[in-house]
Amino acid sequence: MSDFMLPDIGEGIVECEVVEWRVSEGDEIAEDQPVVEVMTDKALVEITAPEAGRVTRLYVAKGNIAKVHAPLFAYEAHGEEGESTEALDPPRPDADEDDEVASPAAEARPIAAVPARDFILPDIGEGIVECEVVEWRVAEGEAIEEDQPLVDVMTDKALVEITAPEAGTVSKLYVPKGDIAKVHAPLFAYVPAHVEEGEDIVAAEASGAEPGLPQTSGHKESIVPVASGGRGPYGRIPASPAVRRLVREHGLSLESIDGSGKDGRVLKEDVLRYLENGQRGYGQVEQGEARPARAGTPPARCEVPRQGAAPSKQEEGEVRVEPIRGVRAVMARRMVESASTIPHFHYGEEIDVTELLALRERLKPVAEAQQVRLTLMPLFMKALALAVREEPILNARLNAEVTEIHYLPSVNVGMAVDSRTGLIVPNVKQVERRSVLEVAREIQRLTADAREGRVAQEDLKGGTISISNIGAFGGTYAAPIINAPELAIVAIGKSQWLPRFDERGAVVKRAIMTVTWAGDHRVIDGGTIARFCNAWKGYLESPETMLLHLG
Repeated sequence: MSDFMLPDIGEGIVECEVVEWRVSEGDEIAEDQPVVEVMTDKALVEITAPEAGRVTRLYVAKGNIAKVHAPLFAYEAHGEEGESTEALDPPRPDADEDDEVASPAAEARPIAAVPARDFILPDIGEGIVECEVVEWRVAEGEAIEEDQPLVDVMTDKALVEITAPEAGTVSKLYVPKGDIAKVHAPLFAYVPAHVEEGEDIVAAEASGAEPGLPQTSGHKESIVPVASGGRGPYGRIPASPAVRRLVREHGLSLESIDGSGKDGRVLKEDVLRYLENGQRGYGQVEQGEARPARAGTPPARCEVPRQGAAPSKQEEGEVRVEPIRGVRAVMARRMVESASTIPHFHYGEEIDVTELLALRERLKPVAEAQQVRLTLMPLFMKALALAVREEPILNARLNAEVTEIHYLPSVNVGMAVDSRTGLIVPNVKQVERRSVLEVAREIQRLTADAREGRVAQEDLKGGTISISNIGAFGGTYAAPIINAPELAIVAIGKSQWLPRFDERGAVVKRAIMTVTWAGDHRVIDGGTIARFCNAWKGYLESPETMLLHLG
């Protein structure tokens, strides 16, 4: 029995409503038969059967919400029931019982007799529905041990290491390096080393290959399938959801592509071949002259010039295209969302950190004796946690309906880190309860993890207020964007030695640092953020006063 996972319908859609089931449990279905209609926030979409079989279960009732990459219905493909090892490995009629020479199929029989299992990419949390495969640590056919690292995947937030659920042998890698893996979809298949008593023999896959063995390509190297044309038995052009999505992404129509599969089914290879032919046929002409591309075809690629020909100016200035994925992709989405949905109020101030720098110099040897590097950041965070006591709304959150303010019990200060995977904001938990040395140790750990791209998911969750240290790059002023759902963020500029007047009117040399706050103007007004900043400034300009408030 197989579960049909609701495919990615595109355009960021993560759920849809089941409008009408065209079948019932127990019904026979044919390949490409319409099974259910679902309504997204864009349109009505028809889901078809991936192959012939019998419906065994409908997971989502009519009128309920179905989730992308979650089971929609279960079915039994024709040929699943009653299959045995004989179906996988038929005996040779000419083989003698005492024949000592084993055929390759006979040698593979013990592997085929063990059910291959799909490893489903688990829900990594935070609403993440997909991730990029960064590096496979194993190859098909390799033996693996329980908890052995198998693959690194990049989510919207960090690099995550996926380990083996049990010992066995990798039989198939479903998602190549650099491609996108979907949550709740198979990531790889493996044959377990140990099988529980009573477990059934796995049936051969639809391709005819045995589970647990390396898969071969389903089409020959030098033969291109001949398109059959026409429509399927249900009056529509047969194509899988993945192929339909590929067609949509390239702005094509199924009607314009010749399908080489059964009943004119459009395969992925047909779409790729169409794109290749369209680019060569309509985007380039000889001698570098371009003519208008046909509607629906992608823009032309610059081709490699013939040997001895001088490269054209267009080829010299070819545009390099890099997909936005992982952390950069989520940063782009969240920054747009935050800037367009939260009314930002900015407030700037200068802080004299002369005494703070002197205090740090006195404490540095103490911290270094405990293998801790003491920067100004833990002092900024500790002062921030103390200032929250006076203006707790800066450490609060709004509910989704913007009808309630939720005051949070802990001050979890996030710090923007320019990691090798992009901008991330890990946070130090419960700063109000930690010593300055403990905060410094946490900052040191998070910074090291960020540089390696291996920040744990827990370190990225639960932030309540953020600091962006642009001064580390030499910046003086910035207008930061709030890290939603937080209500405030501060950008810290570099410290500069500048002339200032002392209480006697004499010009003195002081270390001046500029800061710029951004607050959610729906609940934070100018007076509130000014009072908060003044309290924070007071602790930083007279750091010894923090001792009076440390618990």
